[in-house]
Amino acid sequence: MIRSRIAALLVGATGALVVPSHAHAQWWNRGPVDFEACADVAEKLPTKEERTSALAECNAKFAGRRKPGGGYTYYDFMQDRTFDIAGPNPTPEEQKHIDEQYTLYLEKQRRNSIAAAFAAKQQQVQQVQPVSLRSESVRSESERVPLPTRRPKAANCAKNSFSCEWPRLSEGLNGLKKLFTSTPSKAKRS
Repeated sequence: MIRSRIAALLVGATGALVVPSHAHAQWWNRGPVDFEACADVAEKLPTKEERTSALAECNAKFAGRRKPGGGYTYYDFMQDRTFDIAGPNPTPEEQKHIDEQYTLYLEKQRRNSIAAAFAAKQQQVQQVQPVSLRSESVRSESERVPLPTRRPKAANCAKNSFSCEWPRLSEGLNGLKKLFTSTPSKAKRS
């Protein structure tokens, strides 16, 4: 038993000599648990380029952001919406829910664009329709303007009534107009 312990110790010591000293096992070096912890480590790096690169890695590694009251939130830029999640990255169930919500979002966007296109088409049709037809379609049957009634015939007219005498007077005036406004070329032909 002592020999086996000594052999194991020699194998371990030989292994330690072979492995470079800068290589760390992931479980030995406990890394950041979320974006905020990762960003804190990145901010302590000496150069701006190293900080920028480290922050980009933090962003790629952790999708969620810590909420002030505890828990995490995930921002989906495609929906411009946030989702509460349990950890620094969405679980498969949470990701499925986010994807389902995105499908619903796309469907709503599609319906809204169809409705907007339909409304624009209706507005175009109304602008093209003549004004008189548009005003007629707005009126109901009870609001229609009544047509004028026919003039009474001369036989039913009261003598010296303006409405009965007007047509005869109008014809006389038209005849006088023709007499005085005839063109000279027409007068020579006669």
